[in-house]
Amino acid sequence: MTINGLLPIGSVVLLKNSTKRLMIIGVAQVSQSEDGRKLYDYTGVLYPEGYMSAEKNYLFNLDQIDKLYAIGYQDDEQLAFKEKADALMEKARAEEQKNPAEQN
Repeated sequence: MTINGLLPIGSVVLLKNSTKRLMIIGVAQVSQSEDGRKLYDYTGVLYPEGYMSAEKNYLFNLDQIDKLYAIGYQDDEQLAFKEKADALMEKARAEEQKNPAEQN
């Protein structure tokens, strides 16, 4: 499966080694924990249930996606956002790899 850049909000995916689909509700997500800061491509909720609580949100990256079931709504506004978000994510990933110690 080839996906170029970030998928739009509303896309439905299945992660590797999973049986339950997720719907993407956010992109370019940062998680802060005791181990430091980690950047994720997406946050998702169970599909078709949708948002149930903050504890039921799932952070994941593009390389964890096994199957794409549906692509979310796309228009000119979303495509312009995607272009900017893709560039920012590429820059953030490069920084993250260049300075992994600074993420803590």
